[in-house]
Amino acid sequence: MIDLHVHSSHSDGTFSPTELVEEASKKKLTAFALTDHDTVAGIAEAVFAAGRADPPIEVIPGIEFSTNYGEVDVHVLGYGIDYCSDEFRKVIAEFVDTRETRNKEMCRRLVNDGIDVPYEGLLAENPGAVITRANIARYMADHGIVKDMPEAFSRYIGEGCPYYVPRTKMSPEDAVRTILRFGGVPVLAHPYQYGLDSAELNVLLDRMTDAGLMGLECLYSKYTVREREELLKLAGERKLLVTGGSDFHGTNKPCLELGTGYEDRPLAVPEKLLTGLKRALFGTSENTKLFFFDLDGTLLDDGKKITPDTFAALERISGAGHRIILCSGRPLSNVLKVHDELGLNRLGGTAVIGCNGAEAFDCGTGRTLFKEGLSLDTVRKVFALADRFGVHVQTYRRDAVVCRRECPETEYYQRYVRMNFLTAEDPVSLLDEEPGKCLAIDLDGKSARLSLLRQALADELGEEADAFLSNPYYLEIISRRAGKGRAVTRTAGLLGVPCENTIAAGDSGNDISMLEAAGISIAMCNGTALTPELTGAAHFITSKDNSHDGLVPFLDYLGLPV
Repeated sequence: MIDLHVHSSHSDGTFSPTELVEEASKKKLTAFALTDHDTVAGIAEAVFAAGRADPPIEVIPGIEFSTNYGEVDVHVLGYGIDYCSDEFRKVIAEFVDTRETRNKEMCRRLVNDGIDVPYEGLLAENPGAVITRANIARYMADHGIVKDMPEAFSRYIGEGCPYYVPRTKMSPEDAVRTILRFGGVPVLAHPYQYGLDSAELNVLLDRMTDAGLMGLECLYSKYTVREREELLKLAGERKLLVTGGSDFHGTNKPCLELGTGYEDRPLAVPEKLLTGLKRALFGTSENTKLFFFDLDGTLLDDGKKITPDTFAALERISGAGHRIILCSGRPLSNVLKVHDELGLNRLGGTAVIGCNGAEAFDCGTGRTLFKEGLSLDTVRKVFALADRFGVHVQTYRRDAVVCRRECPETEYYQRYVRMNFLTAEDPVSLLDEEPGKCLAIDLDGKSARLSLLRQALADELGEEADAFLSNPYYLEIISRRAGKGRAVTRTAGLLGVPCENTIAAGDSGNDISMLEAAGISIAMCNGTALTPELTGAAHFITSKDNSHDGLVPFLDYLGLPV
């Protein structure tokens, strides 16, 4: 079960994003959407906490816009929006300014009439939150002005009450267009909550559908079975996606439970509704296949190019409706650069995964799919351990490789991966975010130093990081929550594609988890001699190597049209 309508303390809920993840774990939910009013400030925290839950929980980035439809307050949900976009945050900030103006005026009127609800006190008790009327009602109840929140709405701040102040809002159609503009799926929230009769609701739906409305919240905590069935029928007639959620606000809505709704009106939102949302976001279907390719030694020939026949096969795969995903140990920025240089940006619907599964970027929508970095404290420990064994180690920023000093190892690395280097005695001081990985390099392939370092990392960082040899010279260090295998299953889940529809091809040790995770796996014959374990991990082994179109027969067979 899932819940696609949840609020945190960043708007008018009482649970922090981390506490919501903990509550979702207790309820055994597999996913929930954080849909705070007019803010995305809590999403990053929720995503971070969800990735560390056991088992992990998926957090869908969302928002709930309050809009004006005549005299009616209509709410529009946006799912999968690009919450990292600076432009989107600017739009939200401008929208929130109108809410702040309204809140100040309501508090001013209350205080002028001797009702002690100062705006400064309201802010102090709701630090960092987008203030709504629910926060005002909670303040009044907590300070004994009213006996409970419903009384605050019915006597003071509800529509038609003495201290209610309307705010300037966008129209429902504008909210739909804004959500679409930033890559999201717009959905009309709780359609029966607006007091509209059937004809009026259909007029609203006509206007919103013309603007691009994609879904209808049919499963809602307050609705009876009959009301839910009516809305399901309406969504079917209009070919709208079906969504559902509790509208959980913590203690601000007593007796309403996350995921399950009210005891006398239980809610159950199936995971398949989320799959429908994902497929709408990314243009996938149950028949779409995801092709995961390692770069060096697999998709690229020995000259670091894609042969003409292999590229033609990739074009046929893309044209058949499938997705091409580069999955490399290289840093994400470098994989993106290679992706464009190879001309894969012309194919559409591609994605790239860097740092051995630590971070992924969807080129079609231009958004980050996920990122699982190493903490800065872990990176410091990696450098200290490498020093103990006299091994060069480096880590990564978006734009450069970071290490202590340039050396033969960095010169060797630059021959294959063209990136700038930044050096400092304290490399961590050069990092502005958690890096996707560290890489230890020892050019003496017969040395035991990498093996000793690997064991030391396992002993001291076993709960934080994984370390493995991608070739005799490279020891890769990544987060325990990363890895190419996890990237395959995670990407398939995010794109709404069944895992049995994933195909992976690789040639080295860091590809083994990817081959094991995929529905169908292909090992390159040029890799099996150096890494015999590939044979046991793959379903098929190519008869030709990476420089002689070894993948082409498999791509033509597996890449039939959707």
